Amino acid sequence: MKVKDFIMEGVKKGTLHASLLDPDKQSAEEAAAIALMCKEAGTDFIMIGGSTGITSENLDETALAIKKATGLPVVYFPAGPHALSKEVDAILYMSLANSRDINMVIRAQAYASLIIKQMNVEPISMGYIIVEPGMKVGEVGQADLIPRDDLKKAMGYALGCEYLGMSLIYLEAGSGAPEPIPPEMIGAVKKVISVPLIIGGGINSPERAAAARMAGADIIITGTFLEEGHDKDTLRKVIAAAKGI
Repeated sequence: MKVKDFIMEGVKKGTLHASLLDPDKQSAEEAAAIALMCKEAGTDFIMIGGSTGITSENLDETALAIKKATGLPVVYFPAGPHALSKEVDAILYMSLANSRDINMVIRAQAYASLIIKQMNVEPISMGYIIVEPGMKVGEVGQADLIPRDDLKKAMGYALGCEYLGMSLIYLEAGSGAPEPIPPEMIGAVKKVISVPLIIGGGINSPERAAAARMAGADIIITGTFLEEGHDKDTLRKVIAAAKGI
């Protein structure tokens, strides 16, 4: 089964959880151990990627180690066309919709498309929208951040991405954000789109995970939370709250 089909079938049954690991933050072996812990805690698939320090080499090593350890789908959350991997199961072929840099919107994607096709990696189109505070990804992505209280702007960007044919919409507050995407914004966006909605950034407790799920998130991502080294019991509680189980 293709990863996109796996995701689309999964969200029909309820909210999914994905664990995001940065290959630049730990060795491939350490990433595999964390991914296995996430699998045992109930995560549905593993994402790998980061804003800086990503290379094709650490991507390949991390993807292979995680797949061997867990058997879960490994999806690349790309840093840019400079680092691609044939070892991942799929790549989020994304446009940073509210970037001021046209390279983030379409030029990097145009450059990478032929390489991805040659690698025979499954692309999954996604509209990526950065919301305040944005953190490092907002800075690196040169994003005109969506204000946390501007529901209409978030709705417009999300629906615009869907109308352009994107299969997923990702609202991102930024890794390590002090506050996650507001539930009001999640709910407002969910009402106007018909494709799965991903929520990430600042989700570091069962309460925040549950709030995102109940507001309408189809997929909830945790990343920095994993890097902080929480124990398996805490991780299980966050994933259970994200999935509503």
